[in-house]
Amino acid sequence: MRVALAQINPTVGDIEGNSRLIREAIRKAGDSETELVIFPELTVIGYPPKDLLLKPAVIRACEQAVRDLAKECRGIAAVIGHPCPSDNSQGRMLYNAATLCHDGRPQHRRVKSLLPTYDVFDEHRYFEPGPDVQITPFNDLQLGISICEDLWNDRDVVVRQLYHDNPISELARHGADLFINCSASPFTLDKHALRIRLMREAAKRHGLPVLYCNQVGGNDELVFDGCSCVVGPGGELIAQAKGFEEDLLVVDVPVAGRGGKGLAAGSGKQNAKPKAARVETLSEGIASAYHALVLGLRDYCGKCGFKSIVLGLSGGIDSAVCCAIAVAALGRENVRGVTMPSRFSSDGSVNDAERLAHNLEITFDTVAIEPAHQAFESMLGSIFAGTDPGVAEENIQARARGVLLMAISNKFGSMLVTTGNKSELAVGYCTLYGDMAGGLAVLSDVPKTMVYDLANWINDDPASPLRKKFGKPVIPSDTITKPPSAELREDQTDQDSLPPYEVLDEIIERFVEQEQSAQQIVTETGFDAEMVLKMIRLIDLNEYKRKQAAPGLKITGRAFGFGRRMPIAQRYDYRRSMPKTD
Repeated sequence: MRVALAQINPTVGDIEGNSRLIREAIRKAGDSETELVIFPELTVIGYPPKDLLLKPAVIRACEQAVRDLAKECRGIAAVIGHPCPSDNSQGRMLYNAATLCHDGRPQHRRVKSLLPTYDVFDEHRYFEPGPDVQITPFNDLQLGISICEDLWNDRDVVVRQLYHDNPISELARHGADLFINCSASPFTLDKHALRIRLMREAAKRHGLPVLYCNQVGGNDELVFDGCSCVVGPGGELIAQAKGFEEDLLVVDVPVAGRGGKGLAAGSGKQNAKPKAARVETLSEGIASAYHALVLGLRDYCGKCGFKSIVLGLSGGIDSAVCCAIAVAALGRENVRGVTMPSRFSSDGSVNDAERLAHNLEITFDTVAIEPAHQAFESMLGSIFAGTDPGVAEENIQARARGVLLMAISNKFGSMLVTTGNKSELAVGYCTLYGDMAGGLAVLSDVPKTMVYDLANWINDDPASPLRKKFGKPVIPSDTITKPPSAELREDQTDQDSLPPYEVLDEIIERFVEQEQSAQQIVTETGFDAEMVLKMIRLIDLNEYKRKQAAPGLKITGRAFGFGRRMPIAQRYDYRRSMPKTD
């Protein structure tokens, strides 16, 4: 059977715009003599729609959109994801559904069975699980349609199964000829390999092909990488769409009982020429992180209506990587960098910022903050009299810079990008209303050590788009090699207050992403117990800062943001988990 996977980039809530994308994909698939075109999960409204789902008018508009789109399905069928009212008088009011449309109308609706409530997912807030698992008749086939999480309960792949049922096995038991999974699976590092393993296990266990169509694009904190694919009945990868961009993947899927022709009897398309399978090479590791950040920033700006970006350039590694990503996302002509030296800024840092701007060919301004710094010190002089200078005086500089950057943002309508990384955000090594000011925190889920990896990849890897574009490394070498510093006092370095970033990042990964105890971290790493306890305490104490931070792009398994719900006012003592010593 010739099938198209329509890997589109929907905008949450833009039902009209999303319907236009769906309509265009149906027509393109028809031009390729496709029998069936598959769309991602909730594609009519975009994922995740959050509390838009609580508005009855939104649900009615989605239902009407499906009816209108079904009219396009003549000579071709489509599986379209959308929300709809549930059939029950009790329980939650909505289903997460996928409807098979053909012959000009909606024909069969299938409902998601497994509703995730972990990490960034909160589907039990809105949806009722499907009452049963059913196969879907289509021409001479029985389609096994599932939705995203329904695929994620394989006993041989998932470490701990979260659900008692396995919809994929149920579909096979009911006589499915192939599996279809409509998905909105967010990107995290190395996640696609796990998806492929899930599909291969399902295909081999039941001897049926798996067709997986994933959303692509950025919606708020989440980035969707696409990478839609088809796995054959023996577990072989037949076709794979592009990563991090829209794509229409057309493939002839081997289906039992069709003699390998891949076309339905009576479809009128028996004479279609065989189509060569397409397997795109996907970005992996640090390259995939780069592409996810670029896509996330580009879509956040585009979907929020921003055409340009402004950011502070300190001469440090974080602002340099953010600036490079901004240029890749919006183009050099739409990026403005501003360096704002204080009395503590080194000439090297100012020069590095200027070199970066020159290399990336962006607009560059220098605005010294010394007059503002002195003015604030003078205004606060009588109040601060008799006290020693400290963090309060240091943070005046960061907040003065925030005022300047927000003024430029307001004047020119540019979005201010914050440049702090995950390591700093974890332990509060950042200033509220200062360097935390802005509309999007690009690196808030990127540990400091990974920031260096990104910088080196951007500069040196032959696959780096910026290396190709400018023909040289764009981030100054001194920016990468010099000790990191906030430069808010004389001779300051980050390691005056923090352990080496290699150590800190491992503590953060174990404590935040793996939920390890202080004792387990100390036992498995050999790190100093008091240092580990101090860093863990800093992570907890700075929850109040993170609640006020700009939204950030998620690329790891556990980001700070709406997927990690920790209390601000809490006093759990991690020393209680440590063994007592005499």
